[in-house]
Amino acid sequence: MIWAGFAGYLGFLAAAPRLGRRLVWTTILVLVTAFAAAPVLLSHDVYSYVDYARLGVRHGLDPYVHPPSAAPGDPAYADVAWTEATSAYGPLFTLLTYPLAWLPVGAAVALLKAVAALSVLGIAALTGRIAAWRGIYPLRAAAFVALNPLVLVHVVGGAHNDGLTMLLAMAAVAALLSARELSAGAALAAAVATKLSAALLIPFALVGCVPTGRKYPYMEGNRPVGRLLAGAPAAAVAIGVAAWLGFGWDWLHGLGLAVENQSRTSYMSIPILASRLAGVDPAATRTAAALLFAATIASLLIWTWQGADWLRAAAWATLALLLATSWLLPWYLIWLLPLSAISRDRPLQLLTLMLTAYQLGARIPL
Repeated sequence: MIWAGFAGYLGFLAAAPRLGRRLVWTTILVLVTAFAAAPVLLSHDVYSYVDYARLGVRHGLDPYVHPPSAAPGDPAYADVAWTEATSAYGPLFTLLTYPLAWLPVGAAVALLKAVAALSVLGIAALTGRIAAWRGIYPLRAAAFVALNPLVLVHVVGGAHNDGLTMLLAMAAVAALLSARELSAGAALAAAVATKLSAALLIPFALVGCVPTGRKYPYMEGNRPVGRLLAGAPAAAVAIGVAAWLGFGWDWLHGLGLAVENQSRTSYMSIPILASRLAGVDPAATRTAAALLFAATIASLLIWTWQGADWLRAAAWATLALLLATSWLLPWYLIWLLPLSAISRDRPLQLLTLMLTAYQLGARIPL
């Protein structure tokens, strides 16, 4: 069934220029709504979001210190998969979920699924708009993101907060390209405070804004870096104060846990697959992949400094992260899809589709 969906997705992308705006967006709305209305699919991370909120509000326990098992009698606990794990999510996301603690668990989950669906629709709309600015067919770019089977099944169906993270990140990209650097910096800070994965965009945005006298084909020269640097710290300070009031300094543990995930392995990780096929120690392949990733990021930043399109470089960097990580999960593809859609780089887009196909059959046997 999912392979038929993938074939339909490819066919829809090919036909998008001839289908018209109404049909493309109707298809996107219908499918995103259908997956939002379906029961939670595959991953139960959304129940962890609700449980962490209930820990803080109903039980007076800091979710960055106490795992779900600290309150096993809570109604959300029965559906939590990672019962011994404290929160690895950003403080902004955790604070935003706190009001959900006053809702029944089912209602809280339904609301988070709605947020995931609206986030995907928002990402698709922003991707289409940015694509038009960059001379790319906007309907195909929007469909490239919103109709991807992994997005529908995992990001919408599983209500993962990666959708909200990338909505904020793409809002930052749109603001930056439309000369609203203060807003761009604030949106980037909010994205990182939702989930750390958005931080990969920051160095490319900064280097892309450094005045060099060069002109990119999608905007009149480089934008001033100062306003971007002003917007991000101002938002970070505001979020940091709210996080300190809510969690003290404990929320910093979540950043450490997000990085610590690299010491784990998932079945679909490319380095781990390579180690299994070659009979090599997984620790060695993880180290090699990390070194190769670092070298790739350095070369892409140099390329950007020399005048290359920073969005294209950021998209390649995101693909490199997904290929190098030892903790690859299907919903992480949303980090790459909108950047790939606006990259104007056909090989990158083909690789994105190949990565989609590689993960399609995954049932996440971690």
